Amino acid sequence: MSAAPVSGEEDAEAFLARLRAFEGRSVGAPTEGPDAVNQAMIRHWVEAMGDENPVYTDDEAARANGFPGVIAPPTMLQSWIMRGYKATAELAAARAAGRPVAGSSPADDLMHLLDEGGFTSVVATNCEQEYIRPVVLGDRLSVSSSIESVSPEKQTGLGTGHFVTTLLSFTDQSGQPVANMRFRILKFRPGTGKRPSAPGPAAGS
Repeated sequence: MSAAPVSGEEDAEAFLARLRAFEGRSVGAPTEGPDAVNQAMIRHWVEAMGDENPVYTDDEAARANGFPGVIAPPTMLQSWIMRGYKATAELAAARAAGRPVAGSSPADDLMHLLDEGGFTSVVATNCEQEYIRPVVLGDRLSVSSSIESVSPEKQTGLGTGHFVTTLLSFTDQSGQPVANMRFRILKFRPGTGKRPSAPGPAAGS
C-alpha cells in the first residue's frame, strides 16, 4: 500500500529533505550499450524521422562533409544505451505495486519515494544535450548518470510536483567523452493541475 500524500508545511519540508538526499548520487556503475553503433539502426531511425541527410547513410557524402565516415544522428544518442522495453515494463510494474526491485538504482529509489508521496504521474519536460564529437559506426557507447537536482514542490499546469534533473555523461569504447545530457522530468500528483478559469458572461446577456 502506498503512503499517504505528503501534507502540511513540516511534512513537505521533511519530504523535500529526503528527496534532496539523492542529489549528487551516482545512479550506478556505467552502463554499456548492448550494441555497437551500426548502420541498420541508423537507417531505421532516419526513415522513421524522415531525415534525409546523406551523412547518416552514405559514407562518401559523410567524408565530403568533413566526417571520418557515416555518423549517427545526434538525436539518437540515448537510444544506444537504453534499457530494453521488457526490463522497463517490469520495473514500472514493480514500483506501481510497491514491491522492492532487485538491483534497483538510486534513481529508481527516488522514483519510488516520489510515488509514495503521491507524485505518481510523470512527464518529460526538457532535455539539454552537449555534443563533444560525432558518434560513428563501430562506437560502443557507455553512460554514467547522476541525480543532479530535485526541485522544491512546484504548482504547474499538469499538477503539483517536483522536477528531477539527471546528468548523463556519454563516453566511447576508449573512455573518451562523446556527449553530455541533462534530462528533466516532472513527477506530479494527478488531478492537481491548474484548471482554466470559466469564461465570463457574454456581452449583453
